[in-house]
Amino acid sequence: MNDLYARHRRVLPDWLALYYDRPLEITHGEGRHVWDAQGNKYLDFFGGILTTMTAHALPEVTKAVSEQAGRIIHSSTLYLNRPMVELAERIAHLSAIPDARVFFTTSGTEANDTALLLATAHRRSNTILAMRNSYHGRSFSAVGITGNRGWSPTSLSPLQTLYVHGGVRTRGPYASLDDSAFIAACVEDLKDLLGHTRPPAALIAEPVQGVGGFTSPPDGLYAAFREVLNAHGILWIADEVQTGWGRTGDHFWGWQAHDRNGPPDIVTFAKGIGNGMSIGGVVARSEIMNCLDANSISTFGGTQVTMAAGLANLSHLLEHDLQGNARRVGGLLIERLRAVAAQDPGVREVRGRGLMIGVELTRPGTDEADPDRAAAVLEAARAGGLLIGKGGGHSTSALRVAPPLSLTVAEAEEGAAILESALRSTQ
Repeated sequence: MNDLYARHRRVLPDWLALYYDRPLEITHGEGRHVWDAQGNKYLDFFGGILTTMTAHALPEVTKAVSEQAGRIIHSSTLYLNRPMVELAERIAHLSAIPDARVFFTTSGTEANDTALLLATAHRRSNTILAMRNSYHGRSFSAVGITGNRGWSPTSLSPLQTLYVHGGVRTRGPYASLDDSAFIAACVEDLKDLLGHTRPPAALIAEPVQGVGGFTSPPDGLYAAFREVLNAHGILWIADEVQTGWGRTGDHFWGWQAHDRNGPPDIVTFAKGIGNGMSIGGVVARSEIMNCLDANSISTFGGTQVTMAAGLANLSHLLEHDLQGNARRVGGLLIERLRAVAAQDPGVREVRGRGLMIGVELTRPGTDEADPDRAAAVLEAARAGGLLIGKGGGHSTSALRVAPPLSLTVAEAEEGAAILESALRSTQ
């Protein structure tokens, strides 16, 4: 392991983040568990950053990938591609966007990049509204709309980005308000902002902010925003890279917590749909998707082997009602973690829904972030056989808990007990 780490350091960028003081090499997985190069077994509560959505080594997916690879792996979008058309048809239907068109990419970053291209071309504006504490990827344009300093390495951008209140419910100038007053204040802030700028192309927002620590506004905020946006012709892009496919339990898409004024104009997706295969994509109304006046293709987006994986994974997800499982088991896990938090003065909040749970840590007696303890809890959880993530922005620190959606009640209890022990050992 030390040799592999040394080799990693010699040939890969210094800014390529690694978890743990002794970085972990994962060699294989099954179900909700993974094993490292030393043979240690872990309960996986992070799923490759919310990407192994259904289960490790899901038989239906591995079978579909193997069979497709035995026929043809790739041909590019210059040729008709049956698996791509079939998956696009299913996603278009599930999106609830009328006359939807789907474009496949290789990642969530590229999906958001494409959404920005479509929105700015359609609206003939390079001004973008984004949420504070947001994260949308690591490309040049995506970094330019990321409202999280820890993941924004440059201020240079092809876009003019204006940041809006509302993505974080329990911090900031409106935190003391009740939900309806919070929404009203955020809407007034949006109206005021629009009075000071040229017409924006779009608002891009994560229904639940992922890297930001699984924070979210009250249900209905983006529906209220939509009334203002519609009055100005501004598009709404829902970044569903982490929230899509039923992870929040209550809804198949995160935007459905804000659906009073209908679906978004554009939805971006990635991560869980491929269960580890590189799939991202954009869904948009045809008039928006078809607005580009130059040729374009995707060499690797929609390649046959990834589409086969996506089809098999989506079928498994729907046939086994993993959204319902996320709601039931996730609800139990959240309540179990809240009971643990009640005994820990360093836990400020346990938040989230379904199997997307954030545990925010602060220094006891203060509202100050405690990143050192977050790192220590990660280490202690690993030692106990549990893998979790971390995140946060603007002086916050949060643990991120996002297991595969097939998590069992027994595994939820086991993981909660390990996390409880990790929290106690770091107090």
